[in-house]
Amino acid sequence: MLKEIETLASRVVYSNRWMQVREDHIRRDSGHEGIYGVVDKPDFAVILPIQEGHIYLVEQYRYPVGGRYWELPQGSWEQQPDADPLMLAAGELKEETGLVAGCMQYVGSQFLAYGYSSQRYHIYLATDLTQREPQLDEEEQGLVAQRFTLQAFETMLRSGDIQDATTANAYGLAKLKGFLSPQK
Repeated sequence: MLKEIETLASRVVYSNRWMQVREDHIRRDSGHEGIYGVVDKPDFAVILPIQEGHIYLVEQYRYPVGGRYWELPQGSWEQQPDADPLMLAAGELKEETGLVAGCMQYVGSQFLAYGYSSQRYHIYLATDLTQREPQLDEEEQGLVAQRFTLQAFETMLRSGDIQDATTANAYGLAKLKGFLSPQK
């Protein structure tokens, strides 16, 4: 059985309020040494707001890929990286869509990309929804929220109109775990 990789040294090579990149000097099980780059970001929440056969999505400009894309409401609180995931999910849902959920069910958690990042996301199903005014952050200006039928949403996933892996994974996991009834 392989043992864990030993970290010999670690240094932060970049940091801002949203993320930190570190370079670790490591020793592998074979004895060979090398480096490993790791992106550390706060955990985030992703929310499936579903009511009466409809799901709410948000569309916003994503700078790294240069386009606007539909996705589930999601986010983190950089100023409170250890926030309770349930509170984070409820807060992000209200902030981005104006929706307040009467019921929030925990679906599970996943790592975003554990090949290079320590970031995890927590998935919640939000139901019994009440509409209020969104409370967008400065970075979210231009974000729009819209309601889609579940059938239209699944079509968007199949066609590639939705490109966000977190959105596809969260929906798929919720469906596989029985949180969502099959769509016709």
